[in-house]
Amino acid sequence: MDVAIEPSWKAHLHQEFEKPYFQQLTQFVKQEYQHYTCYPKGKDIFAAFDHCPFQETKVVIIGQDPYHGPGQANGLCFSVKDGIPHPPSLVNIFKEIKTDVEKPYPKSGNLERWADQGVLLLNATLTVRAHQAGSHQNKGWETFTDAVIRTVSEQLEGVVFLLWGGFAKKKSALVDQRKHHILTSGHPSPLSANRGLWFGNQHFSKTNGLLAQMGKTGIEW
Repeated sequence: MDVAIEPSWKAHLHQEFEKPYFQQLTQFVKQEYQHYTCYPKGKDIFAAFDHCPFQETKVVIIGQDPYHGPGQANGLCFSVKDGIPHPPSLVNIFKEIKTDVEKPYPKSGNLERWADQGVLLLNATLTVRAHQAGSHQNKGWETFTDAVIRTVSEQLEGVVFLLWGGFAKKKSALVDQRKHHILTSGHPSPLSANRGLWFGNQHFSKTNGLLAQMGKTGIEW
């Protein structure tokens, strides 16, 4: 089955694309995009992979669902297209970066600039129906993205996994912690951040510290 995904990822994931669950998922997604407004645009479904080739993956950030408002989702978790107002979780991410690594709050919420440096911005579910959060959950995407996490864990070394919130933390079970680094904290959503579970986690400076220890270039957050 031909899936339009970046070639280095295709080489590692091609077996997933042949499995019955993925073929059912493909049918479901095609039907949804035909009959409803869905996000992100079809060409952006695998954007997280297109910007971050397999061997260049240094950091993995796991989100849950794409944004479901018009023009927001661009295929990278927590990221929005240029010129789109920043959703609350992204606002809190940028605030933490400002205090942690003293970078000014950015104009654009487009995180392609991170992905291009080796940050895999992976949502567990890669598509969603407009205005219906979670509408494409439990259709097969999670099976696929769990396979992605497992493949990164098995085939690469020294990747820093940033797991924010209860949902993402459960993914630590898929990661070989003898080979990789895991940083966890509360979710950057206002609900969690306002309870003191997000701000001050210093994940951005800590990530660069770990990368430096391994002789890798840090991320320009």
